[in-house]
Amino acid sequence: MDWGKANRLSQLIKSDGHCFFLPIDHGYFQGPTARLEKPGETIRPLLRWADGLFVTRGVLRACVDPANSVPIILRVSGCASMVGRDLANEEITTSLDEIVRLNAQAVGVSVFIGTEYERQTLKNLSDLVNLCEPAGIPVMAVTAVGRELEKRDARRLGLCSRICAELGASVVKTYWCENFDKVVEGCPVPVVIAGGPQCETEMEVFNFVHDGMRRGAIGVNLGRNVWKHKQPPAMMKALHAIIHKKATPAEALEVFGKEAG
Repeated sequence: MDWGKANRLSQLIKSDGHCFFLPIDHGYFQGPTARLEKPGETIRPLLRWADGLFVTRGVLRACVDPANSVPIILRVSGCASMVGRDLANEEITTSLDEIVRLNAQAVGVSVFIGTEYERQTLKNLSDLVNLCEPAGIPVMAVTAVGRELEKRDARRLGLCSRICAELGASVVKTYWCENFDKVVEGCPVPVVIAGGPQCETEMEVFNFVHDGMRRGAIGVNLGRNVWKHKQPPAMMKALHAIIHKKATPAEALEVFGKEAG
């Protein structure tokens, strides 16, 4: 691995081998989603516990303080919305010049395996790797499964993750599932857990994150279960304890309680 790529990854993945990424890229297809209407205000009290921020270039420029940021993973795929015909109909939106100009430590792109746009989005990933690898910029593949893979089980998510790794992704983001170790064992690059829809309780979040870490994930890329919560800083601190301090779900709940007051 080239020095530049290794250096960028070392800023995102800490010395313990773990990472906590905070995604706020949801507006690229949802618009001003609830509690993310003003992204800069939402993330300000949360960044102290984040190892990386997953964000689009527009929000990065408009809402993120360049003097008080964390390493950036730049969302570089898009061109579809939740009111359009199919969210999977994505293209690459950002040039290499722009990625370098914004000093991104990595880039992220969605792939929709099992959809009409499977080939197109896998080609997006391949093209992005071809573009970024010579510049030493890591690519995170986001396994946004389609209708045919709506059931998120280890066989299907393992398929998605392995294909992304085979095409050159440096990191794969995928959903937690039962027997998550089978997904990790079949993927030759590091795996981070996607947060998915908002859970009903704090313990539900702590349990799946703890289980995923125990089964081989290096960290999480988790947004809605933090910034949609009534106590976002408390959720960040508790999850940070699981990821970087090996806290159990019960211990994380104690951290949450103390921080939430």
